[in-house]
Amino acid sequence: MTGRRIRSQVVIVGGGPVGMGLAIDLGQCGIRCAVIERRVEPQPVPKGQNLTQRTMEHMRAWGVEQRVRAGRPLPAGEGARGLTAYGTLLGEYSYEWLRRSAVRRFYATDNERLPQYATERALRDRVAELPSVSVHYGWRAEDVSQSEEGVRVQARDASGEVLEVEAEHGVGCDGSRSRLREGAGIGQDRTDHEQMMVLLVFRSTRLDELVGRHPGTSFFNVLHPALEGYWQFLGRVDAEKTWFFHAPVDVEAADASIDFRPLLWRAVGAEFDVELQHVGFWDMRFALAERYRNGRLFVAGDAAHSHPPYGGYGINTGFEDAANLGWKLAATLQGWGGPHLLDSYDAERRPVFASTRDDFIARSIQVDRDFLASHDPDIDREAFEAAWAARAEAAAVEVGAYEPHYEGSPVIPAGGGGPPSALGSHETRARAGHHLAAQPEGTDVDLFDQLAAGGFVLVRAGTSGDELVAAAERASVPVRMVDVGEDVRNAYGADLVLVRPDQYVAWAGDACEDAEALVATAVGRTVR
Repeated sequence: MTGRRIRSQVVIVGGGPVGMGLAIDLGQCGIRCAVIERRVEPQPVPKGQNLTQRTMEHMRAWGVEQRVRAGRPLPAGEGARGLTAYGTLLGEYSYEWLRRSAVRRFYATDNERLPQYATERALRDRVAELPSVSVHYGWRAEDVSQSEEGVRVQARDASGEVLEVEAEHGVGCDGSRSRLREGAGIGQDRTDHEQMMVLLVFRSTRLDELVGRHPGTSFFNVLHPALEGYWQFLGRVDAEKTWFFHAPVDVEAADASIDFRPLLWRAVGAEFDVELQHVGFWDMRFALAERYRNGRLFVAGDAAHSHPPYGGYGINTGFEDAANLGWKLAATLQGWGGPHLLDSYDAERRPVFASTRDDFIARSIQVDRDFLASHDPDIDREAFEAAWAARAEAAAVEVGAYEPHYEGSPVIPAGGGGPPSALGSHETRARAGHHLAAQPEGTDVDLFDQLAAGGFVLVRAGTSGDELVAAAERASVPVRMVDVGEDVRNAYGADLVLVRPDQYVAWAGDACEDAEALVATAVGRTVR
């Protein structure tokens, strides 16, 4: 057995989309990081396909937006639109689902839809351009440990060669069975197994024709009373007539040779050609790490939280983990982040996922279950149609209500109502702890590239704010001033808006009474 040892500032275990996003975030700050990834090529299974406007902001910040969009396998016009149907996909009742266009004006770019493996390829290409990032494909992490001096990850490749990486910090982006989480001694809060689900990947020529009544729609959710709220959902993967399909099945299905085509046909409401390419199974359950940090070790993405793939939250939540942790690690390693800054990663991100789980995914399952138990068009068509119309209206509201924020965070100087949550409301007004709309409504301004260039940004209307910049400079905190006009000031509702490197508002107001204290809290030198 041979081996070698390398030294880095951060070691990332897991080079999937979240790990690569974090590596880019750190690499663009000049932080040396090593990525350990067991797969030489991305896993060719269509998942993580719905990328929100906020995720595409990350792609823009990481210099990869156009590459991601270029990897889209669906033609223009087959957008990221969804549809919920009752009974069968071809049935009488349906409405638009996940209408993210409703919140487009609060973000700097459009949402996108493409398989995770296509996103990963674009991220891998970008990582290869960053000299401070080294990626080790084909290596499986076997042991993770930490001490007061640093962390150590031991990995092995297919030949048996051993690689040992020493670093100041380690991050587990290695999925729900995370080796780093295990090595860090971080437990999980897990729900019991609820339901076995099957994933089918297949090709079909006729299915395209059958769903032609819904042009521009690429994913579909079919509710059926017999399924008690569990979803059947299917969607297009590419222009080559490839589709995916998830549905609940009995546990015994994983151990038997079952023809799953009738399951598909019942969901759609017609028989059609099916050429199966992949059959997989997954457990429908929630898992949440008991904490996101233990000493020098952190978890992100599925290593920190996992859930049923309902609503497209998973990959998007993971990218936000990366953006939140990335700037805080960089600030700490560069010497301007305070001793409390890294703790704020757990304080901000863990409650957001708990809220996503409870207020959106679990609630959605229960709402569907209650609806199906209470309404049946064969029994009372009028009551059913009224309730169905109410569901359609609520679906549009839900997209706007999903607004992860950090009110109550220990590093948000203004405090706010708190605690951090995924449940909020979209506004152009600048609010402490909330994402800032970089293209403020009613203006022709786009501030995003300035907000995403690293460090803090003070958006200023007028002549005040010099004392805040001076306080940051005295504390060696990188900050840039961006002057804006009265139209932006009116949209944001404040003369001054201090924006963090992850485009979240640290503070907003017309005058700053104690600039030193504000800066100290925002970078974790003190906590509120």
